[in-house]
Amino acid sequence: MKRLIHSAFVIARRDFGATVLSKAFIFFLLGPLFPLLLGGVFGGIGAKVASQTEQPVIAVVSSTSDFERISAARDRLADSIPNAMIARLAHYAPQGDLAVQQKRLLASHNPPVRAVLTGGLANPHVTGAVNAGADVVSQLGLIIADARSTQAAPPELPVTQTGASTGTLVKGRALTAQIGQMLLFFLTLLLSGMVMSQLIEEKSNKIIEVIAAAVPIDAMFIGKLFAMLAASIVGIVVWISAGALVVQMISTGGVRTLPPPAIGWPGFLALGVVYFAMAYLLLGSIFLTIGAQASTAREVQTLSMPVTFGQVVIFGFAATAIGQPDSAQALAAAIFPLSSPMVMLARAAEEPDWWPHIVALLWQAAWVALILRVGAKLFRRTVLKSGPRLPWWKLGKA
Repeated sequence: MKRLIHSAFVIARRDFGATVLSKAFIFFLLGPLFPLLLGGVFGGIGAKVASQTEQPVIAVVSSTSDFERISAARDRLADSIPNAMIARLAHYAPQGDLAVQQKRLLASHNPPVRAVLTGGLANPHVTGAVNAGADVVSQLGLIIADARSTQAAPPELPVTQTGASTGTLVKGRALTAQIGQMLLFFLTLLLSGMVMSQLIEEKSNKIIEVIAAAVPIDAMFIGKLFAMLAASIVGIVVWISAGALVVQMISTGGVRTLPPPAIGWPGFLALGVVYFAMAYLLLGSIFLTIGAQASTAREVQTLSMPVTFGQVVIFGFAATAIGQPDSAQALAAAIFPLSSPMVMLARAAEEPDWWPHIVALLWQAAWVALILRVGAKLFRRTVLKSGPRLPWWKLGKA
């Protein structure tokens, strides 16, 4: 055991130094910046397009005075509900036959008209491909009721602001749980594949055979896995520090403006690192075992694809626990080892108790030890094999 631990430490120190001290590690640190920039750009474009296409346009055929009152009422409604898709209004003066004008407006493409409002404030009537219970009709009802009112502006309500309330805390903590889960999933999926590429490179260069002659195969497996975990944690520390600095610079209240987790920021960040380590060891050992079965990069991609899709399904399973951490489905996701780190990190954002995390970490550690043992066994049987590869159902007899 002592020789195994010492050999694993030597391998981990070698791989960690070769990874962190290389020039390529700088590009590795810059790697997440590009998807974030692209996601922000295309997300903004998509949101703008969605806003323009989902916001309905209502053609208002009325006098100028009626339209001004209706438009003012519409603006007041939009100011009261900033994120709602309030219908846009376009004014048209009455021209000749009203039925012909309605058909022409409904067939217009610039702008695309959802419905036509006629009759002004006295006898409003909506014509278009909408029913009486449509959102657009309900909005127009509120707008016309406000426009008919003789009151110039709604009354100002006195407000007494408090530090927090149950509703704001639940919503904010659910948002923090969702962000934490997404980051944990993204980082684990992104970083756990590094061990495969390094293993394939060493197998193709026959370096791994030289290393295997000096240290036990199990020590090589454990050392490589923990070396990549340490390198990933270094990258995460750099990314978190840079992200916190950016938020501090562009936000008035800095990081304090983010929704606070129930367990507190120090505990939440500490648990985030620990749960990432658990998730990385669980998934990384699977990827490392896959890498031992393959001899080319194409085979790695073929073998790792089912695992990647499986992780997406597991992430969806874990996401169902947000907002209901004590439900049967959330408890099942917390017990399943591959989804447990993500579920428990979300729980840390929503519940202040520490004892579930202690139990979960012990449970996850047991599964890490089991998967490391099984993965090292398969790694030892396949990493030095040359010649024709045995079918998977004969590996137990190899």
